[in-house]
Amino acid sequence: MQYENFLSKKVQEIKPSGIRKFFDLASEMEGVISLGVGEPDFDTPWHIREAAIYSIESGKTHYTANQGLLELREEICAYQKRRFHLDYDPVHNVIITVGGSEGIDIAMRAIVNPGDEVILMEPSYVAYTPSVQLTGAIPVHVKLEHEEQFKLTPEKLEAAITPKTKAILLNFPSNPTGGVMTKEDYAKLVPIIKKHELIVISDEIYAELSYEDNFYSLANFAEIKDQVIIISGFSKAYAMTGWRLGYVLANQTFTEAMNKIHQYIIMSAPTGAQYGAIDAMRNGDIHVQEMKEAYMSRRNFITKGFNHIGLPTHLPQGAFYIFPDIRSTGLTSDEFCEQLLNEQKVACVPGTAFGDAGEGFIRVSYAYSIEHIKEAIERIDAFMEKFR
Repeated sequence: MQYENFLSKKVQEIKPSGIRKFFDLASEMEGVISLGVGEPDFDTPWHIREAAIYSIESGKTHYTANQGLLELREEICAYQKRRFHLDYDPVHNVIITVGGSEGIDIAMRAIVNPGDEVILMEPSYVAYTPSVQLTGAIPVHVKLEHEEQFKLTPEKLEAAITPKTKAILLNFPSNPTGGVMTKEDYAKLVPIIKKHELIVISDEIYAELSYEDNFYSLANFAEIKDQVIIISGFSKAYAMTGWRLGYVLANQTFTEAMNKIHQYIIMSAPTGAQYGAIDAMRNGDIHVQEMKEAYMSRRNFITKGFNHIGLPTHLPQGAFYIFPDIRSTGLTSDEFCEQLLNEQKVACVPGTAFGDAGEGFIRVSYAYSIEHIKEAIERIDAFMEKFR
């Protein structure tokens, strides 16, 4: 029996993750140095773990409200006000999700219909295009340029809009490029978003990892705030990837629609993780700053190293990735990563894992120690000898 015939056509159209492909290859080899995984190398701060452990020991092991613990929603709103000057109501504007990934999924399913168009940036995080395809909507990709530090310009946004355009999904600071949008950059997009009545899904999971400029959200513009759905969470800023906890902020109409989906597919996010997150919101600012400073030091070191060995990269202004240009080697992104892995046992991710616009680039994570990064650069330098 050909069981493939029973699969959904939408699922068959989705490509496997290019990140996982190289991670799996690297895991089967001895002595590999990986710069491929977008995960903090820090452990979750102890006080957060302790709060979660205590909640379990106290018997707090039951379902919470569908939207999540009210106490956590209150802390999220206080955090957003304190850090980013955004006002949200914990009762009507917040849903606690299983990671930011669930937030993106339920936001997409709540607002788009089959045949609608959703504008996506390229290069972009691997899950965005599939999240659009699974709704039956049509992804429309806008290519961001290395020469423009991977920013979205108003000209490119306007050119991508058609009568079928329903939404735009943004991710700044960006995975995989490290690009950011400043307040001034966003201000140029606001009239276009307002004129065309676009819904913005803004993945702000790296908001705390903004370096030279303070993070600014499109939701800070009052005239379009209700058109913006913010996706965020705890994985990057608080080193809580394995906790699988995120949240959505939006106007009440949107949160009520998203909560319908959330109720049926999830019920509620893990209870112990929510109690840990309450403590993260209350007492975690110092650890966020410490990790941010460590990432900045690593960023400066790795950017200098890659530029020195002949793989040019702009200085990323956010997240913990660089996106070096490997076109001078004459290799495709996949060829470069495969040869580097086989010859020098260094694992990076080909730019094409993030869309066709990533060809000619690789993604390199600096969520690793300086010593780890230093050895990787030395190996890559040796690899580059044959191209000089």
